[in-house]
Amino acid sequence: QAPLVESGGGLVQAGGSLRLSCAASEYKFNEYCMGWFRQAPGKEREGVAAIYRGGGRTYYSDSVKGRFTISQDNAKNTLYLQMNSLKPEDTALYYCAAYYFCAGAYFPARWAESSRYTYWGQGTQVTVSS
Repeated sequence: QAPLVESGGGLVQAGGSLRLSCAASEYKFNEYCMGWFRQAPGKEREGVAAIYRGGGRTYYSDSVKGRFTISQDNAKNTLYLQMNSLKPEDTALYYCAAYYFCAGAYFPARWAESSRYTYWGQGTQVTVSS
């Protein structure tokens, strides 16, 4: 079984909401920092949001700040991304990822660097129509 499995993507109209989930099967979230990334066709993968291990401090890209909320349920080993006020430019394949060596002093500056994440899900498609 894949270590991370995303769900919750779909087609939504602009202004609508979706909640993505990411279930972990082989380890506990409280040992990792977790992140959400997205990749649109023809564009590089970008960091959307991240949360420090155990459900600590959260971080967001400027493009989603105030609209998206990252959270996790350690008892369920599940990461969430609540996406509100969706825009057509939010259309992308969304991935969750796990970052093990996420020292607190460096994480604020490194959370959006995809190369630092060890485990990745297969992605879930989010399409926002105008």
